[in-house]
Amino acid sequence: MRFAAWLRRNAEHYLLIGAQQRVARRHGFAAPTPARTPKDRFFLVVFVPVYRRLPWRLRQAVLQRMPGSHRRTWEPRERTPLGPAV
Repeated sequence: MRFAAWLRRNAEHYLLIGAQQRVARRHGFAAPTPARTPKDRFFLVVFVPVYRRLPWRLRQAVLQRMPGSHRRTWEPRERTPLGPAV
């Protein structure tokens, strides 16, 4: 598996868990899945807090330099004239 795909999949997963933990703490509920493995600990204790503190422009610059589908530019579809609704 390519590194960029691995990183993206894990980043999405752990950012979601981090957000769920913040919301659970804020509302007084039990947080989801605590960090168990070294990978969990790294992403939840190091990656998520660092990522959240980065300014948006820096995050965007990093994402633009990584290979992957997020770099694609999408062409707007041509608008087709629609007939009457009734």
